[in-house]
Amino acid sequence: MQFGQYPAPRHTIAHLSDPHLYAGDRRIFGEVDPAPGLERALARLRGMTTPPQAIVFTGDLADLGEEGAYVRLREQVEPYADSFGAEIIWVMGNHDEREVYSRVLFGEASDAPQDRVHEVAGLRIIALDSTVPGWHHGTVTEPQLEWLADVLATPAPHGTLLAMHHPPIPLPLNEASVIIELDGQDRLAEVLAGTDVRAVLAGHLHYSTSATFAGIPVSVASASCYTAAPATTDRYSASVDGHQAISLVHLYDEGVAGVPGAPVVNTTVPIGEAPEVAGFPSTVLEKLGPMTQAERRDLFSRKGKAARALRRQLRD
Repeated sequence: MQFGQYPAPRHTIAHLSDPHLYAGDRRIFGEVDPAPGLERALARLRGMTTPPQAIVFTGDLADLGEEGAYVRLREQVEPYADSFGAEIIWVMGNHDEREVYSRVLFGEASDAPQDRVHEVAGLRIIALDSTVPGWHHGTVTEPQLEWLADVLATPAPHGTLLAMHHPPIPLPLNEASVIIELDGQDRLAEVLAGTDVRAVLAGHLHYSTSATFAGIPVSVASASCYTAAPATTDRYSASVDGHQAISLVHLYDEGVAGVPGAPVVNTTVPIGEAPEVAGFPSTVLEKLGPMTQAERRDLFSRKGKAARALRRQLRD
């Protein structure tokens, strides 16, 4: 049912990042149990009007790279993905360990970069391993860039999303993150220029942000475990148990609503609980369906007491 100028998006992608799971009952910084945060993040997906076609995890799946943590991750995530019919796309992060990661999640142990290509209803999603073994900063090697260029040489039917852990963007709000940023961003930009990459999805920062890189939108998802506080007055850096969020990515066809381009909409969705102060029940759609566009506009856009009274009736 289309109420506005744009039809439904062709692709809906859930973007989660940095669950930092443990094999046992350990807590991050001795304070935060990461498992409930991931569960809240996954539960939030059940409230989506359109279920995601894929769930993309942009790294730091396990805090210590433990085998049991990856087993636990699969046990938590796979039932949700199966209920939606969504594909799971894993991406390496600096806290992950390649050999264990690849063995538990893909059934084949490897110390090589964990680069993979996924196809989701004509949308190509590339998982690019930006990790440096033994270090927390990121890079992409020349062989990886050659591989990426070869993949992107053939456009996908509905374009490409590039998913990686370290975001290829400036980091003006957190100098601590700059120290462990992605190296060689200029070389990556050269490979992406002129390709069908519609957006870059990343994590690593533990807060939500967005930017452009070589003219391509970049969306950084927050973490489900704990978050960074980028605006601190008397601390070099600070981590807090709050403000966790996930991101939703909606991709539209070229030229929808007569507007040039193919829109990509990134939405930050907090996963914490908050009291509702206003809203409408889902049954309101049954009342809006038979209305004309002019009637809906009159109901929701018109100012004044009479219009407010009608809207209050819909809430009952």
